[in-house]
Amino acid sequence: MKINGLNQPNYNPYKQQINKQVEVKHDMKKDQIEISNQAKQLQEDEKPNPARSARVEKLKEAVEAGEYKVNYDKTAEKMIDFWSGK
Repeated sequence: MKINGLNQPNYNPYKQQINKQVEVKHDMKKDQIEISNQAKQLQEDEKPNPARSARVEKLKEAVEAGEYKVNYDKTAEKMIDFWSGK
């Protein structure tokens, strides 16, 4: 008489547990993200203003060409207003 114990080649005592884990992995939902309208608006606001970009480019060209003149009186006045809290 032959008795087959736990050492059978096809016997896995954890087979049901492994099958359950595989099923759970298939049922898991994937991560999703939703961006609110307010967040989208903030992203749009961070994009550079085309008019400002054009003005900055003109100033860069003037500085590189040596044609830009600093108005020292106006600069000093703005600095005083800023530091005095006006």
